Amino acid sequence: MPSDIDIAQAAKLKPILQVAAELGIRENELELYGPYKAKVKLEILDRLKNRKDGKYIDVTAITPTPLGEGKTTTTVGISQALGALLGKKVITAIRQPSQGPTFGIKGGAAGGGYSQIIPMEDFNLHLTGDIHAITAAHNLTAAALDARVMHEKMQDDEKLFNALCPLDKKGNRRFSPSMLRRLKKLGINKTDPNELTTEERSLFARLDIDEATITWRRVIDINDRFLREVQVGMGKDEAGHEHRSGYDITVASEIMAVLALTSSLEDMRERFGNMVVATNKRGEAVTAEDLGVAGAVTVLMKDAIKPNLMQTLEGTPAFVHAGPFANIAHGQSSIIADKIALKLADYVITESGFGADIGMEKFFDIKCRYSGLIPQVVVMVATVRALKMHGGGPKVVAGKPLASEYTDENLELLRAGLPNLERHVQNALKYGVNVVVAVNPLPQTPRRSGTRP
Repeated sequence: MPSDIDIAQAAKLKPILQVAAELGIRENELELYGPYKAKVKLEILDRLKNRKDGKYIDVTAITPTPLGEGKTTTTVGISQALGALLGKKVITAIRQPSQGPTFGIKGGAAGGGYSQIIPMEDFNLHLTGDIHAITAAHNLTAAALDARVMHEKMQDDEKLFNALCPLDKKGNRRFSPSMLRRLKKLGINKTDPNELTTEERSLFARLDIDEATITWRRVIDINDRFLREVQVGMGKDEAGHEHRSGYDITVASEIMAVLALTSSLEDMRERFGNMVVATNKRGEAVTAEDLGVAGAVTVLMKDAIKPNLMQTLEGTPAFVHAGPFANIAHGQSSIIADKIALKLADYVITESGFGADIGMEKFFDIKCRYSGLIPQVVVMVATVRALKMHGGGPKVVAGKPLASEYTDENLELLRAGLPNLERHVQNALKYGVNVVVAVNPLPQTPRRSGTRP
């Protein structure tokens, strides 16, 4: 069996314009990123709004081992079977892999073997820069938050107000649109900065953040464990303002969650403004809008909102958008990508991350509630390896050889683990959808780049 990279590099790729044309996407509805990937403009939804939706299928899994159970492999495999073998019009709609596990030893939600999205290198790394945009937007917010806390400690109300609303060359002041939103939130119905009373100026300019309530840390898209807890503010100009902070992985950012759940650029702007970063000393929420960064965050994300069009090894189309990890985020591909796909294809195969008790339930409870979309069927991925572990088998550790219980036949362990599969099926049936169990046959030893069929 060749390695994943050998399989991917041996594949003959279709030009992305051909993939798009076969779906009915016009060239002027694309933004090309080289010959084999493109972003799809949101305006396509206006053209397709009266077209009937295709069938919606969610792929999930039983409780996974630390090695993953091949949900993406199965997702891509189903799409290739429907599209390349049966001639159906199908789109795979999945999440963009994080760089974190890609450079580790676990599969990165990218598929494997002969069920991959290609070009593999682009898919697993930068793609079109969506995760980088989230990193930049998130850390901009973190920088603005820390700077605001520092300046409020150092300046009185009048200096803060003058810094926010400086006089122009003609001696005039003006509020930005973001400032007007904050004034409305405060119940101040004035549009001329000069009309604010001293009390209103103070209320407007001073966020009065309770530092103990700050929830907005920094992010980076790699497993850099030494940055998980850090001390910031150690420079000479920040003396006296040192405090603990840390880095989370980028795909766990609330900005990623907004990207996955938004329905338009305007909706995304509104959601960014509502992101809570801390509370003030009166116990009221302090938002990105209050910080004045929601517009800048939106500008940084203006291209990331567009789904990425790629292809599978067998040339069927794939939308790649938003991020993974339903155990630390909601781990779903975007509503926008799914809605566009449903207008273009007869079958849309999407995936909800992690196990069905986390990813699938977040898919139904969060994503489906926002989108209004209901899948016709749930595919429940299971492996004998995972069932044996849930039946009491030895601990599975990424990077270490599997115990003989997993490489040799052991029907007793398998039978003991079946209740895990049964419970997940029961949970899915409670949502009123059909369930199909897909057994993903794994190789005898774990591989560094994921699983294969």
